[in-house]
Amino acid sequence: MKIDLIKAKELLESGGYTCVLCKGDMTYTSTERGVRPLLQWLDTKTDVAGYSAADKVVGNAAAFLYVLLKVDMVYAPVMSEAAIHTLERHGISAVYDLSVEAIRNRRNTGFCPMETAVQGIDLPTEALAAIKEKLTELA
Repeated sequence: MKIDLIKAKELLESGGYTCVLCKGDMTYTSTERGVRPLLQWLDTKTDVAGYSAADKVVGNAAAFLYVLLKVDMVYAPVMSEAAIHTLERHGISAVYDLSVEAIRNRRNTGFCPMETAVQGIDLPTEALAAIKEKLTELA
């Protein structure tokens, strides 16, 4: 495992963060839930190309956003099969402890709305539009 990914994973596990990005001496962290930190970094055009990411849970929606952010590696304790496929198809290493069919919603009554929003989508830009549309719906 790359040193940046090890650092990101350690910060995720010990720092109370939901998402950590590391590259050399540079680190970005967030305590926001879901895809919000990834959307914030995309919206503010934060350059995290080549960073390693550690995230609490990575579903396919998050995977598409990581593709758009151009990170090198993504670690999550739980990652959906679709997310693994999306990351690897775009040349991003996927490292996880547990692979699941799909990410469940917070009440465990069905699939995560973000996972459902990007179902059947292959292009990261189309996924971004679907994610934003779903967040507007849920607001």
